[in-house]
Amino acid sequence: MRLPGTRYQEQGWEQVRKLLGHCSLQAFAASSPARLLDAPGTLVDTLADYVDLTAEALHACARTARAEAPANSYGESALELSLSLLYELQARPADWAALCAAVANEHQKIGAFWITPGGDAILRKKINDMYAGVRDKVDSDNYQAACGRSCSPNKMYAYRMLDTAYSDIARLFGAWREHAGQVAAILGRDVVAMPIEVRQMRSIGTCKAEWVLRWSESLERFGGGAGPLHTRSKRFANLKNNDAKITEMLAEIGDYEELSSNRDRDWLHDAGEAANWLEDLWRVSDAAVDEAESRILPAPDSEDDADAQDPDPAPHDAPEPAPYDSAIAVSLSLPPRFMELAWAAQDHGSWSARKLAACSLPVRLAVYLKMLGGLDDSYPGEWLDPATGELPTMQQLAVLDQISLPTLRKRRDAAIASLLEAVP
Repeated sequence: MRLPGTRYQEQGWEQVRKLLGHCSLQAFAASSPARLLDAPGTLVDTLADYVDLTAEALHACARTARAEAPANSYGESALELSLSLLYELQARPADWAALCAAVANEHQKIGAFWITPGGDAILRKKINDMYAGVRDKVDSDNYQAACGRSCSPNKMYAYRMLDTAYSDIARLFGAWREHAGQVAAILGRDVVAMPIEVRQMRSIGTCKAEWVLRWSESLERFGGGAGPLHTRSKRFANLKNNDAKITEMLAEIGDYEELSSNRDRDWLHDAGEAANWLEDLWRVSDAAVDEAESRILPAPDSEDDADAQDPDPAPHDAPEPAPYDSAIAVSLSLPPRFMELAWAAQDHGSWSARKLAACSLPVRLAVYLKMLGGLDDSYPGEWLDPATGELPTMQQLAVLDQISLPTLRKRRDAAIASLLEAVP
């Protein structure tokens, strides 16, 4: 399932979940879960240790098939999403506190369960539950940022339930002969020949709300358990017998999947125009700044005076980059010295580089990615991901900067705003 701003709702989530569970158990093998029983006194320390140890375990298995498996339709791997969600957890201590409470409750019942046979499975289940909650919170926040519409984690769960319902209905329609009884229950009429609905339902957007409601109702008879819309749970209370709301949500999923299926290829012809516009903007801005400085600043008497009066750092004054961990670049399938070489390849004397001097390299590349696109003739080869021939993705840049994706977006947008404000 794809919705604006979401990254964790597609089928690749299973690989992300398993990868995080596996590496979390390795982290707890190095730092006993018994430490979680002391929360909330040690909450910050245990969370920091867990994130460090789990990140180390994730990097160690970066070349495994599971880590390299595609996790969503935007080209992100299971490793990339795992690292991103791990860093999101660091910014959400309440979810970590909930895990500590769940471990403490289990310990009160059966003692140190993590050292008993099968104890790893119990611990892993609690870890999976924590990450499932973080996943929906992150995606619901990003959905709200992308659409400007409210969306709770529970509503994100409801979107996923409807997507699952559609997939099951499509499966039943595809094998209608073998499931004639349940298909008849879903359609509300007897089925003696191939229903026309089998051909008509080509996407989730053409799935009807009444089919979803009847599908849920039919599960107890044909599936052995009550359907999601026919349980006592209040999770889907606002959807029960609400055809209009279900239709709206199904259509939204379908519309965005259709819109995003082209992966922006239809818009690539605009990339050249955007690049030309930005190049003109910066050229005019550079000329205007130089002209303004020549009118305001007196000519320096010596080189020392020139350095003292220069309001923008010259190339030899450009700040040195912070030390970068080559293992992070390797985990993203980038060259080990990617950050070092990319920093050296910058034109530190350009107007834009001077205005972005306070920004980290990943933030600078995020600015160019936003304003020029992933590929432009002006980019040095050292900036490009060898696998794609383009700039690293926003997700890769966030991991390189060791910040969350929303934080990177905020810093990128602030940097772009500062560039535009600097234009005379």
